[in-house]
Amino acid sequence: MRVGTFVLAAQFPGQGQGEALHRAVRSAEVAEESGLDSVWLAEHHFVPYGVCPSAVTLAGLLLGRTRRIRVGTAVSVLPTQHPVALGEQAALLHLTSGGRFTLGVGRGGPWVDLEVFQCGLDAYEQGFPESLELLLDWLRHPRVAGRGKRFGFREVAVVPRADELLGDGPPGPEVVVACTSPKSVKLAAEKGLPMLLGMHCADEEKAGMAALWRSAAREAGQPADVVEGVAHVSAGVAQVADRTEDAVETLVKAMPGWLRQGLDAHVTVDGRHRVMRDPVTYTEYLCGLHPVGPPRLAADRLAATAERTGITRFALLVEGSGDLAATEENVRRLGADVLPLLS
Repeated sequence: MRVGTFVLAAQFPGQGQGEALHRAVRSAEVAEESGLDSVWLAEHHFVPYGVCPSAVTLAGLLLGRTRRIRVGTAVSVLPTQHPVALGEQAALLHLTSGGRFTLGVGRGGPWVDLEVFQCGLDAYEQGFPESLELLLDWLRHPRVAGRGKRFGFREVAVVPRADELLGDGPPGPEVVVACTSPKSVKLAAEKGLPMLLGMHCADEEKAGMAALWRSAAREAGQPADVVEGVAHVSAGVAQVADRTEDAVETLVKAMPGWLRQGLDAHVTVDGRHRVMRDPVTYTEYLCGLHPVGPPRLAADRLAATAERTGITRFALLVEGSGDLAATEENVRRLGADVLPLLS
């Protein structure tokens, strides 16, 4: 079982953006001190839902401040970035961290980001497979040319090469794909890449997506060791307290205000209608789904998810209280009180 934290750098009502980023950095440092496996960093633009606009930049900072823990992006949004630029950054972090960096990528949403960064709606709706293919080429080959619809360029040398890590480390950074639909599951499976599954998904849905991944991977000709050895990641929420009521109360008091403020700020690029979940109902749903409560309950819920889905890697949102001291204590209890029950 590999338990890590999922860091959004969430800006709660009444907080400043610097405060949110400071809490994000501290929670990652405490995660390493507490023996957790990994830290996963989200990125968002123009909204207080999360005030980190570059997960790879924050990953670089945290890799420099830590020595053991893995740091990953959850996710770097491919439609608003050039795959070569992202591949260069991923290779740099992989090589300089001794192989501790994981690159998580995803489609993102139809947000105004596509307009601001001059990518266009087509980059979101149609361009993700081409971007992913170019990114993987960059991380796996010594020379690459762009031959797709969106990216066309002459062959150039890959510098630095991700496979030139000194010692016994992996040949390149791990790449994980955020999957929210059968189409994205099949794309990840065809490439033999692990999935990152969202915290809104129940175990039954995650189990179904894992089964679809295995089927699609076999159809694509992925080797048996890849199909059986894949390590998907399950996102969730964690709040550890002596009583379930106290843990739930902490999140229900804080998270709805953040969700309402953060999700309301999203603007679609084409004016399409979108429906936002009720923040209180959604928070209560997450509390019933994930490790929210005493250490034994938290461990049991993680173990149950692993048994039902086959997924044994977790990225858990720990900043749901919105408070720095409470977040640090939550992370410490995950390491001291919950992890020993999973071993």
